[in-house]
Amino acid sequence: MKTYKEILDYLYSQLPMFQRTGPAAYKDNLDNTIRLDEMFDHPHRSFRSIHVAGTNGKGSVSHILASVLQEAGYKTGLYTSPHLKDFRERIRVNGEMISEEAVVQFTESFQAKNETEKMEPSFFELTVSMAFDYFRTMQVDVAVIEVGLGGRLDSTNIITPEVSVITNISFDHTALLGKTLPKIAAEKAGIIKPGIPVIIGETNPETSPVFMEFAHRLNASISFADQEYQTNYSMLTIDGKQSLNIQSNDNLVFPELLVDLLGIYQRHNVPTVLKSIDMLNTKGWNLTEATLRRGLANTMRNTGLMGRWQIIGNNPLVVCDTGHNEAGIKMVVEQINQTAWKNLHIVIGMVNDKDQNEVLALLPANAQYYFTKAEIPRATEPEELSAKASHFGLTGDCYPTVRQALSAALANAGENDLVFVGGSTFVVAEIL
Repeated sequence: MKTYKEILDYLYSQLPMFQRTGPAAYKDNLDNTIRLDEMFDHPHRSFRSIHVAGTNGKGSVSHILASVLQEAGYKTGLYTSPHLKDFRERIRVNGEMISEEAVVQFTESFQAKNETEKMEPSFFELTVSMAFDYFRTMQVDVAVIEVGLGGRLDSTNIITPEVSVITNISFDHTALLGKTLPKIAAEKAGIIKPGIPVIIGETNPETSPVFMEFAHRLNASISFADQEYQTNYSMLTIDGKQSLNIQSNDNLVFPELLVDLLGIYQRHNVPTVLKSIDMLNTKGWNLTEATLRRGLANTMRNTGLMGRWQIIGNNPLVVCDTGHNEAGIKMVVEQINQTAWKNLHIVIGMVNDKDQNEVLALLPANAQYYFTKAEIPRATEPEELSAKASHFGLTGDCYPTVRQALSAALANAGENDLVFVGGSTFVVAEIL
């Protein structure tokens, strides 16, 4: 039997991996996914599932739903991507990561079966297959499955879930998903299944008609979460949680709902979760308000979620966030503006297949910048990022590694300053 390290070397270096190489690893069909599903005797048919897509918020929504389901006593699988520190973060059961032994066993099983099949799956295709096989082995009651990219052609899209959830639509991966919001929405709407209810997180005049047309054609009931639940205000509690007051039809329906995820964008994600839970309950699930409150308050503990406005230091306040596209950065900047600080320091790195100008145009000019790059091939060189940023009045120095950039920011920051680290999931991963 190979070692876990040898298996990781195979997964990372022998298989096309979008997180490292970008669009070259993207497959425009489900052929390999279907063949892998047949190879392992259709593991996804052995458990119920919830499918979550969207441009922003799908990771938070997936983790919160999994936390609520765990609190209700369901044995819950959770598949998400990308990971931040450990490959095994992608596949969890009741918050526990898949074991190293299980990763080795599945991969060796695939390699043996593939002697005759001669398949060339991508990293993501094989990882999804691994997750589904593991969830079957662990006999989960339900699995929350986060879409990797898009929806229609995503490897996760062979499941028939209890409910489909689409958090929101913004510009991201436009080279693959389309350059207009309706085109991107159509790709995300590809997860809508015949007769399966779909929850849309945010109403948008450009994308809502797309979702309604798909749902009508597939005879799937459709609900817009933000039309039923709203929260316009949140505050931090003494014990470090975020407190939300949720309204419906101008009535306070969930007072002081505590969430252990601190980003103000959870004001958008929590209504999506609430409407999804409503739908599950109409299908016979037993998710009470008490269960809901426990799940929201303990999401990080129950699921291991990291990198969502995560405070990693004080005096100065050091915060990281994985928001990396236009919509995500807008929310990050709003949160920065609502945080008390004397001077602002921003450690930033980006990948080269993003629309960097759209993001840079949103960032505050009244900050000292530390331009850097994560250790992946897709990372933009700090000097190139700095040159682009200068067009938007953003100035600072360049550093070859994330660690060096953060060290410089900490050395320059006073105890009442804010140091923010972000721009890319991979930058955040290197400092956690």
